[in-house]
Order: sequence, then C-alpha cells, then structure tokens
Amino acid sequence: MRFVDTNVLLYAISRASDEQAKAARANEILSSRDCGLSVQVLQEFYVQATRESRTDRLSHEQAVTLVGSFQRFTVQETTLALMLSAMSTKQRFDISYWDAAILEAARALGCDVALSEDLNDGQDYAGVRVENPFGDC
Repeated sequence: MRFVDTNVLLYAISRASDEQAKAARANEILSSRDCGLSVQVLQEFYVQATRESRTDRLSHEQAVTLVGSFQRFTVQETTLALMLSAMSTKQRFDISYWDAAILEAARALGCDVALSEDLNDGQDYAGVRVENPFGDC
C-alpha cells in the first residue's frame, strides 16, 4: 500500500491550467485501490480546498463530499501513539512535526512508500521511502 499525502488530493481537484499534468497524475494515483491516507491528510485537504484565497476553491459541501469519497481508502486515525512517534521522527530527521506525522501515519498503515512532493524524493525515513509522483510533471 502507498500512502497519499495531501498534495495528491489537492492536485486531483485542481483546475489550474499549469497543474493539469499533475492533476492527471493525481487522479491516476487515486484510481488505484492500494492507497492509504490519514485523518491529518483529510483535514489538510478540507482546509486547503476551501480556503478563500484558492482560485478554484470548493464549497463546504463539495469538500465534505470529497472527504467522504476518500474514505474508500484505508484511513489512519490520529492517536497519542502516532503523535509521540511523530515527535521522535521530527527530531531524528530534522523535519516539521506535520511531515513527521505523515510518515508515522504511513508507517502505522504498513506503507513503505509515501507519495509526497513535500519531503525529499527518494529519501528513506526509517523504512518509509518518499516518492514525488509529480517529479516529471
């Protein structure tokens, strides 16, 4: 199973002309059933997809519907154990807490790959390797 970071979900709904290659790639990823994500990813998606400054912003209702549809994937809850692991990972790899929480959610789901453009492409974070699915877009 591959873990999907928030940017994959956001590109999937993008209507920006300069992001169409990324949108196509994101939708290709999401058409697969081997994806997992976390409550954090769903929260970030909702906030970013509905923010007023977004040119192609979604309404509350549209975003809620999409969050519901993303529940077809395995979703990792945010737990105290995950938070504590993320704090350790943050310190170990000198990354943001939020990026560490993504990695720890991926680990909790048993994912060995996290699809994200926010972390170092190709880097292995103690068993979770990051792949930037948009590197060639």
